[in-house]
Amino acid sequence: MRNAVFFGEWKGTLGNVFCPSVREKLHGFLNFETDNVISKKEFDEYKDILSRADYAFSTWGMMTLTREEIREYLPNLKAVFYGAGSVQYFAREFLEEGIDVFSAWAANAVPVAEFTFAQIILATKGFFQRLHRQHRGADWSERNLPLSFPGNYEVKVGIAGAGMIGRLVIEKLKSLDEVKVLVFDPFLPDEKAAELGVTKVSLEELFSESDVISNHIANNPQTVGIFNGKLFDLMKPHAVFINTGRGAQVVEADMIKALRDVPTRVAVLDVTDPEPPLADSPLYTLDNVFLTPHIAGSMGNEVHRMAEFMYEECKAYDAGEATRYSVSLKMLETMA
Repeated sequence: MRNAVFFGEWKGTLGNVFCPSVREKLHGFLNFETDNVISKKEFDEYKDILSRADYAFSTWGMMTLTREEIREYLPNLKAVFYGAGSVQYFAREFLEEGIDVFSAWAANAVPVAEFTFAQIILATKGFFQRLHRQHRGADWSERNLPLSFPGNYEVKVGIAGAGMIGRLVIEKLKSLDEVKVLVFDPFLPDEKAAELGVTKVSLEELFSESDVISNHIANNPQTVGIFNGKLFDLMKPHAVFINTGRGAQVVEADMIKALRDVPTRVAVLDVTDPEPPLADSPLYTLDNVFLTPHIAGSMGNEVHRMAEFMYEECKAYDAGEATRYSVSLKMLETMA
Protein backbone atom coordinates (compact mmCIF):
# COMPACT_ATOMS: atom_id res chain seq x y z
CA MET A 1 0.00 0.00 0.00
CA ARG A 2 1.43 3.35 -1.07
CA ASN A 3 2.00 6.17 1.44
CA ALA A 4 0.19 9.45 0.88
CA VAL A 5 -0.03 12.91 2.43
CA PHE A 6 -2.17 16.01 2.21
CA PHE A 7 -0.32 19.28 2.04
CA GLY A 8 -1.03 22.95 1.41
CA GLU A 9 -1.32 26.29 3.15
CA TRP A 10 -5.12 26.53 3.26
CA LYS A 11 -6.00 23.66 5.54
CA GLY A 12 -9.70 24.40 5.75
CA THR A 13 -9.98 24.66 1.99
CA LEU A 14 -8.32 21.29 1.48
CA GLY A 15 -10.62 19.73 4.06
CA ASN A 16 -13.62 21.14 2.20
CA VAL A 17 -12.46 19.96 -1.24
CA PHE A 18 -11.35 16.53 -0.10
CA CYS A 19 -14.57 15.91 1.81
CA PRO A 20 -15.04 12.95 4.20
CA SER A 21 -16.54 10.66 1.55
CA VAL A 22 -13.56 11.14 -0.78
CA ARG A 23 -11.05 10.80 2.05
CA GLU A 24 -12.69 7.52 3.06
CA LYS A 25 -12.22 6.18 -0.45
CA LEU A 26 -8.59 7.31 -0.52
CA HIS A 27 -7.97 5.58 2.80
CA GLY A 28 -9.31 2.42 1.21
CA PHE A 29 -6.19 1.92 -0.91
CA LEU A 30 -3.60 4.37 0.45
CA ASN A 31 -1.77 4.67 3.77
CA PHE A 32 -1.97 8.13 5.36
CA GLU A 33 0.41 8.25 8.33
CA THR A 34 -1.28 11.54 9.27
CA ASP A 35 -4.52 13.15 8.20
CA ASN A 36 -3.12 16.56 9.06
CA VAL A 37 -2.81 18.93 6.13
CA ILE A 38 0.90 19.71 6.24
CA SER A 39 1.83 23.33 5.60
CA LYS A 40 5.29 24.32 4.40
CA LYS A 41 6.28 25.63 7.83
CA GLU A 42 5.54 22.14 9.21
CA PHE A 43 7.77 20.33 6.72
CA ASP A 44 10.58 19.86 9.24
CA GLU A 45 8.16 18.54 11.87
CA TYR A 46 6.75 15.98 9.43
CA LYS A 47 9.99 15.32 7.54
CA ASP A 48 9.97 11.57 8.18
CA ILE A 49 6.39 11.15 7.00
CA LEU A 50 7.00 13.34 3.96
CA SER A 51 10.12 11.37 3.06
CA ARG A 52 8.06 8.19 2.79
CA ALA A 53 5.21 9.71 0.78
CA ASP A 54 4.57 8.26 -2.67
CA TYR A 55 1.60 10.50 -3.44
CA ALA A 56 0.61 14.01 -2.35
CA PHE A 57 -2.84 15.58 -2.53
CA SER A 58 -3.44 19.32 -2.53
CA THR A 59 -5.78 22.01 -3.82
CA TRP A 60 -6.04 25.82 -3.76
CA GLY A 61 -3.37 27.04 -1.38
CA MET A 62 -0.75 24.63 -2.67
CA MET A 63 2.70 25.90 -1.70
CA THR A 64 5.53 26.48 -4.14
CA LEU A 65 8.67 24.40 -3.66
CA THR A 66 12.09 24.63 -5.21
CA ARG A 67 13.64 21.57 -6.80
CA GLU A 68 16.06 21.43 -3.87
CA GLU A 69 13.19 21.43 -1.35
CA ILE A 70 11.43 18.67 -3.27
CA ARG A 71 14.57 16.54 -3.20
CA GLU A 72 15.11 17.22 0.50
CA TYR A 73 11.60 16.68 1.83
CA LEU A 74 9.94 14.47 -0.79
CA PRO A 75 12.62 12.08 -2.06
CA ASN A 76 10.16 9.23 -2.63
CA LEU A 77 7.35 11.25 -4.21
CA LYS A 78 5.97 9.89 -7.46
CA ALA A 79 2.90 12.02 -8.11
CA VAL A 80 1.00 15.14 -7.02
CA PHE A 81 -2.79 15.10 -7.36
CA TYR A 82 -4.05 18.68 -7.40
CA GLY A 83 -7.75 18.99 -6.67
CA ALA A 84 -8.19 22.32 -8.46
CA GLY A 85 -7.49 23.92 -11.83
CA SER A 86 -4.35 25.81 -12.84
CA VAL A 87 -1.02 24.29 -11.82
CA GLN A 88 1.07 26.96 -13.53
CA TYR A 89 2.59 28.40 -10.38
CA PHE A 90 3.95 25.20 -8.82
CA ALA A 91 4.04 22.29 -11.28
CA ARG A 92 7.23 22.96 -13.22
CA GLU A 93 9.59 22.13 -10.37
CA PHE A 94 7.87 18.80 -9.68
CA LEU A 95 7.83 17.85 -13.34
CA GLU A 96 11.50 18.72 -13.73
CA GLU A 97 12.20 16.37 -10.82
CA GLY A 98 10.44 13.56 -12.67
CA ILE A 99 7.33 13.68 -10.48
CA ASP A 100 4.00 13.30 -12.25
CA VAL A 101 1.43 16.05 -11.75
CA PHE A 102 -2.31 15.62 -12.19
CA SER A 103 -4.86 18.41 -12.16
CA ALA A 104 -8.63 18.51 -11.77
CA TRP A 105 -8.80 21.25 -14.41
CA ALA A 106 -11.48 19.29 -16.26
CA ALA A 107 -13.65 19.21 -13.15
CA ASN A 108 -13.10 22.91 -12.49
CA ALA A 109 -13.88 23.67 -16.13
CA VAL A 110 -17.45 22.42 -15.78
CA PRO A 111 -18.83 25.22 -13.53
CA VAL A 112 -16.86 27.88 -15.45
CA ALA A 113 -18.46 26.71 -18.69
CA GLU A 114 -21.91 26.64 -17.05
CA PHE A 115 -21.42 30.15 -15.66
CA THR A 116 -20.21 31.44 -19.03
CA PHE A 117 -23.05 29.84 -20.95
CA ALA A 118 -25.56 31.42 -18.57
CA GLN A 119 -24.02 34.86 -19.10
CA ILE A 120 -24.07 34.39 -22.89
CA ILE A 121 -27.76 33.50 -22.82
CA LEU A 122 -28.48 36.68 -20.85
CA ALA A 123 -26.16 38.85 -22.95
CA THR A 124 -27.78 38.05 -26.27
CA LYS A 125 -31.16 39.12 -24.88
CA GLY A 126 -29.82 42.54 -23.89
CA PHE A 127 -30.16 41.61 -20.22
CA PHE A 128 -27.25 43.72 -19.03
CA GLN A 129 -28.15 46.81 -21.03
CA ARG A 130 -31.83 46.61 -20.11
CA LEU A 131 -31.44 45.66 -16.47
CA HIS A 132 -33.36 48.10 -14.27
CA ARG A 133 -31.40 49.71 -11.45
CA GLN A 134 -33.69 50.17 -8.45
CA HIS A 135 -32.12 53.45 -7.39
CA ARG A 136 -33.57 55.01 -10.55
CA GLY A 137 -37.10 54.38 -9.40
CA ALA A 138 -39.67 54.58 -12.20
CA ASP A 139 -37.08 55.84 -14.68
CA TRP A 140 -36.60 52.76 -16.84
CA SER A 141 -35.17 54.31 -19.96
CA GLU A 142 -33.12 51.15 -20.60
CA ARG A 143 -36.34 49.27 -21.30
CA ASN A 144 -36.60 50.79 -24.77
CA LEU A 145 -33.00 51.22 -25.82
CA PRO A 146 -32.68 51.98 -29.55
CA LEU A 147 -30.56 48.86 -30.02
CA SER A 148 -31.20 45.57 -31.74
CA PHE A 149 -30.26 42.49 -29.74
CA PRO A 150 -29.97 39.14 -31.56
CA GLY A 151 -31.53 36.90 -28.93
CA ASN A 152 -30.47 33.27 -28.99
CA TYR A 153 -31.17 32.48 -32.62
CA GLU A 154 -28.68 33.19 -35.41
CA VAL A 155 -26.34 34.70 -32.84
CA LYS A 156 -22.56 35.05 -33.22
CA VAL A 157 -20.54 34.09 -30.17
CA GLY A 158 -16.79 34.66 -30.00
CA ILE A 159 -14.67 32.28 -27.92
CA ALA A 160 -11.10 33.31 -27.20
CA GLY A 161 -9.24 30.12 -26.35
CA ALA A 162 -10.54 26.64 -27.17
CA GLY A 163 -8.97 24.75 -24.32
CA MET A 164 -10.93 22.63 -21.87
CA ILE A 165 -13.27 25.43 -20.75
CA GLY A 166 -13.66 26.97 -24.18
CA ARG A 167 -14.60 23.62 -25.69
CA LEU A 168 -17.15 22.93 -22.98
CA VAL A 169 -18.74 26.33 -23.69
CA ILE A 170 -18.78 25.50 -27.40
CA GLU A 171 -20.54 22.20 -26.68
CA LYS A 172 -23.18 24.00 -24.62
CA LEU A 173 -23.69 26.57 -27.38
CA LYS A 174 -24.70 23.76 -29.70
CA SER A 175 -28.01 23.62 -27.85
CA LEU A 176 -28.89 26.95 -29.50
CA ASP A 177 -30.40 27.06 -32.98
CA GLU A 178 -28.35 28.49 -35.81
CA VAL A 179 -25.56 29.71 -33.54
CA LYS A 180 -22.30 30.67 -35.22
CA VAL A 181 -19.25 30.18 -33.00
CA LEU A 182 -16.12 32.14 -33.88
CA VAL A 183 -12.90 31.01 -32.22
CA PHE A 184 -9.51 32.60 -31.78
CA ASP A 185 -6.95 29.97 -30.84
CA PRO A 186 -3.61 29.68 -32.67
CA PHE A 187 -3.13 26.21 -31.18
CA LEU A 188 -6.45 24.80 -32.44
CA PRO A 189 -5.83 22.53 -35.46
CA ASP A 190 -8.08 23.11 -38.45
CA GLU A 191 -9.38 19.54 -38.28
CA LYS A 192 -10.35 19.99 -34.62
CA ALA A 193 -12.09 23.27 -35.45
CA ALA A 194 -14.09 21.45 -38.13
CA GLU A 195 -14.95 18.71 -35.63
CA LEU A 196 -16.16 21.32 -33.13
CA GLY A 197 -18.15 23.08 -35.85
CA VAL A 198 -16.49 26.46 -35.26
CA THR A 199 -14.87 29.08 -37.48
CA LYS A 200 -11.31 30.11 -36.69
CA VAL A 201 -10.78 33.86 -36.86
CA SER A 202 -8.29 36.53 -35.83
CA LEU A 203 -8.77 38.45 -32.59
CA GLU A 204 -9.80 41.47 -34.66
CA GLU A 205 -12.53 39.47 -36.39
CA LEU A 206 -13.60 37.97 -33.08
CA PHE A 207 -14.23 41.38 -31.55
CA SER A 208 -15.72 43.06 -34.61
CA GLU A 209 -18.14 40.27 -35.60
CA SER A 210 -19.29 38.74 -32.32
CA ASP A 211 -22.37 39.68 -30.33
CA VAL A 212 -20.70 38.22 -27.24
CA ILE A 213 -16.99 37.62 -26.63
CA SER A 214 -15.88 35.23 -23.90
CA ASN A 215 -12.27 34.91 -22.71
CA HIS A 216 -10.77 31.49 -22.04
CA ILE A 217 -7.20 32.11 -23.20
CA ALA A 218 -4.34 30.41 -21.37
CA ASN A 219 -2.74 32.39 -18.58
CA ASN A 220 0.93 32.96 -19.35
CA PRO A 221 3.33 35.90 -19.86
CA GLN A 222 2.59 35.97 -23.60
CA THR A 223 -1.11 36.67 -23.02
CA VAL A 224 -0.74 39.55 -20.55
CA GLY A 225 -2.51 42.57 -22.05
CA ILE A 226 -3.66 40.65 -25.12
CA PHE A 227 -7.06 42.40 -25.00
CA ASN A 228 -6.30 46.03 -25.76
CA GLY A 229 -7.95 49.18 -27.06
CA LYS A 230 -7.53 48.16 -30.69
CA LEU A 231 -9.82 45.22 -29.99
CA PHE A 232 -12.30 46.82 -27.60
CA ASP A 233 -12.86 49.65 -30.07
CA LEU A 234 -14.07 47.05 -32.57
CA MET A 235 -16.93 45.82 -30.37
CA LYS A 236 -20.45 46.25 -31.67
CA PRO A 237 -22.65 48.77 -29.81
CA HIS A 238 -24.63 45.94 -28.20
CA ALA A 239 -21.70 43.54 -27.66
CA VAL A 240 -20.79 42.03 -24.29
CA PHE A 241 -17.28 41.03 -23.19
CA ILE A 242 -17.22 38.24 -20.59
CA ASN A 243 -14.01 37.52 -18.70
CA THR A 244 -13.72 34.40 -16.57
CA GLY A 245 -10.07 33.95 -17.57
CA ARG A 246 -7.56 36.32 -16.00
CA GLY A 247 -7.72 40.04 -15.36
CA ALA A 248 -4.11 40.60 -16.42
CA GLN A 249 -5.03 39.63 -19.98
CA VAL A 250 -7.04 42.86 -20.25
CA VAL A 251 -5.58 46.34 -20.65
CA GLU A 252 -8.09 47.76 -18.21
CA ALA A 253 -7.70 51.42 -19.16
CA ASP A 254 -8.33 50.57 -22.82
CA MET A 255 -11.42 48.56 -21.96
CA ILE A 256 -12.79 51.34 -19.76
CA LYS A 257 -12.26 53.90 -22.52
CA ALA A 258 -14.12 51.73 -25.04
CA LEU A 259 -16.99 51.26 -22.58
CA ARG A 260 -17.19 54.99 -21.97
CA ASP A 261 -17.05 55.78 -25.68
CA VAL A 262 -19.98 53.46 -26.37
CA PRO A 263 -21.98 53.08 -23.11
CA THR A 264 -24.19 50.33 -24.55
CA ARG A 265 -21.21 48.00 -24.73
CA VAL A 266 -20.92 45.81 -21.64
CA ALA A 267 -18.18 44.05 -19.68
CA VAL A 268 -19.07 41.17 -17.36
CA LEU A 269 -15.98 40.56 -15.25
CA ASP A 270 -15.51 37.64 -12.89
CA VAL A 271 -11.78 38.41 -12.73
CA THR A 272 -9.82 41.67 -12.60
CA ASP A 273 -6.25 42.79 -12.05
CA PRO A 274 -5.80 43.45 -9.22
CA GLU A 275 -8.54 41.39 -7.67
CA PRO A 276 -10.65 42.96 -6.31
CA PRO A 277 -10.21 46.25 -8.20
CA LEU A 278 -8.59 49.17 -6.40
CA ALA A 279 -10.95 51.33 -4.36
CA ASP A 280 -10.90 54.18 -6.89
CA SER A 281 -11.36 51.98 -9.95
CA PRO A 282 -13.94 53.18 -12.52
CA LEU A 283 -15.11 49.57 -12.68
CA TYR A 284 -17.15 50.30 -9.55
CA THR A 285 -19.00 53.23 -11.06
CA LEU A 286 -19.55 52.42 -14.73
CA ASP A 287 -23.14 51.35 -15.37
CA ASN A 288 -22.04 49.03 -18.17
CA VAL A 289 -19.65 47.00 -16.01
CA PHE A 290 -20.90 44.03 -14.02
CA LEU A 291 -18.56 42.53 -11.42
CA THR A 292 -18.70 39.12 -9.76
CA PRO A 293 -16.11 38.03 -7.16
CA HIS A 294 -14.34 35.20 -9.03
CA ILE A 295 -17.23 32.76 -8.61
CA ALA A 296 -17.23 31.08 -12.02
CA GLY A 297 -15.01 28.23 -10.85
CA SER A 298 -15.91 25.45 -8.44
CA MET A 299 -17.64 26.55 -5.25
CA GLY A 300 -19.98 25.00 -2.71
CA ASN A 301 -20.58 21.33 -3.41
CA GLU A 302 -18.95 21.72 -6.83
CA VAL A 303 -15.49 21.49 -5.23
CA HIS A 304 -16.14 17.85 -4.32
CA ARG A 305 -16.16 17.04 -8.04
CA MET A 306 -12.49 18.06 -8.21
CA ALA A 307 -11.58 15.70 -5.38
CA GLU A 308 -13.53 12.88 -7.02
CA PHE A 309 -11.59 13.43 -10.25
CA MET A 310 -8.30 13.17 -8.37
CA TYR A 311 -9.44 10.09 -6.47
CA GLU A 312 -10.27 8.35 -9.76
CA GLU A 313 -7.01 9.54 -11.31
CA CYS A 314 -4.92 8.30 -8.39
CA LYS A 315 -6.71 4.96 -8.33
CA ALA A 316 -5.95 4.43 -12.02
CA TYR A 317 -2.34 5.62 -11.65
CA ASP A 318 -1.76 3.35 -8.66
CA ALA A 319 -3.12 0.38 -10.60
CA GLY A 320 -0.92 1.14 -13.60
CA GLU A 321 -3.93 1.99 -15.74
CA ALA A 322 -4.40 4.87 -18.20
CA THR A 323 -4.90 8.31 -16.65
CA ARG A 324 -6.68 11.29 -18.16
CA TYR A 325 -5.50 14.49 -16.51
CA SER A 326 -1.72 14.42 -16.30
CA VAL A 327 0.19 17.64 -16.93
CA SER A 328 3.39 17.88 -18.97
CA LEU A 329 5.98 20.61 -19.29
CA LYS A 330 4.81 21.17 -22.85
CA MET A 331 1.23 21.64 -21.68
CA LEU A 332 2.29 24.44 -19.33
CA GLU A 333 2.96 26.57 -22.42
CA THR A 334 -0.72 26.72 -23.33
CA MET A 335 -2.68 25.76 -20.21
CA ALA A 336 -4.68 28.36 -18.32
